[in-house]
Amino acid sequence: MFDNLSERLERSFKLLKGQGKITEINVAETLKDVRRALLDADVNYKIAKSFTDDVKEKALGANVLTALKPNEVMVKIVHDELTVLMGGEKTDINLKGNPCVILIAGLQGSGKTTFSGKLANLLKTKKGKNPLLVAGDVYRPAAIEQLKVLGGQINVNVYSDDASKDPISIAKAAVKQAKLMGNDVVIIDTAGRLAIDADMMNEIENVKKAVSPHEILFVVDSMTGQDAVNTAKEFNDRLDFDGVVLTKLDGDTRGGAALSIRSVVNKPIKYVGTGEKMEAIDVFHPERMADRILGMGDIVSLVERAQEQYDSEEARKLQKKIAKNQFNFNDFMSQIQQIKKMGNLKDLAGMIPGVGKAIKNLDIDDNAFKEIEAIIQSMTHEEREKPEVLNGSRRKRIASGCGKSIQDVNRLVKQFDETRKMMKMLSGGKNLSRLMGGMNMGK
Repeated sequence: MFDNLSERLERSFKLLKGQGKITEINVAETLKDVRRALLDADVNYKIAKSFTDDVKEKALGANVLTALKPNEVMVKIVHDELTVLMGGEKTDINLKGNPCVILIAGLQGSGKTTFSGKLANLLKTKKGKNPLLVAGDVYRPAAIEQLKVLGGQINVNVYSDDASKDPISIAKAAVKQAKLMGNDVVIIDTAGRLAIDADMMNEIENVKKAVSPHEILFVVDSMTGQDAVNTAKEFNDRLDFDGVVLTKLDGDTRGGAALSIRSVVNKPIKYVGTGEKMEAIDVFHPERMADRILGMGDIVSLVERAQEQYDSEEARKLQKKIAKNQFNFNDFMSQIQQIKKMGNLKDLAGMIPGVGKAIKNLDIDDNAFKEIEAIIQSMTHEEREKPEVLNGSRRKRIASGCGKSIQDVNRLVKQFDETRKMMKMLSGGKNLSRLMGGMNMGK
């Protein structure tokens, strides 16, 4: 996401770099190029102009003209203004109420049903909630079935009423059942509607009146760009929603919606969808998004994702095994599974400062670990526990069992041996203890 915008902005800042003398004209030229980059990213013209005017005012006030590295000062100012443009700081979802009722609204095809499942999974696994999903889209039978499938995947109950075609009565009945069954959050998925469809807009307003939701989230397909922003304004005029959800940010999006929507509706972006998996949902952090747009990575989010998969007890056991040089292929496989749970590999790599640009055109397959897993799974229990027994005949049998070459098996064993040696060296002092202790911050 934002790859094109990032490249254009980087090119803009180069106008200020390496010149013997920086003038107000240079700054104006740079910001003119920044404005073009924003417009190409599908940002509203008025917002793009207002943004560059604010940057110019602050740039001249910050003595960019006399700075030793004016391009770096300009990057800092643009970063701060991008953060403000997208909301300044993260805004939490309101979970007050017993049960807390969350109404999901949006256009047809925006990803409301999938997001409803993701949100339920997030609240269950990270907030300790007991959510109830509500199939309120009575016009698309596949939506009801889709929500049931998603609910089954994340082990969350789904309320539906196949006999009723009234979303209002379904919503009211679902809230009543939630109170009886002890569900503390009710997430109501609604039918996709067009802003110009008066009957459908009246209907969702009536659902709102019937259940008095504590939180209304408007789901936007970020790939629709400026159209999404215009639609958000119409929905907000009718529903006065509390926050925005941007879906499909992992796609080939220009980012205009993320950069414009806060200014137009004055409502915060609360979540972003970054893939198809139920775990592919992130709380929206404006400052971190500004980091990523300007190619600075997002190491904080990367660490947070790692911490979510981190088990302190398992880490202590692993540390002891490494110290005794007992790290084996079972441990190796366990580490791979934890990395896979963190999300899309290319997305993870892009969070490392400087790496995103380098891998832009590389195709990093999420199945990159499959070959390693296949080789390890072809080993016997003894071979996984005691890698040192892997002689030539055993390796040949493993290669035959997993359909790989003997060279593939030898390469993995060599890499494993080198990894084990490095980990053993780290554990010689207190480096590994400090590393693992540091990972536990915030737990």
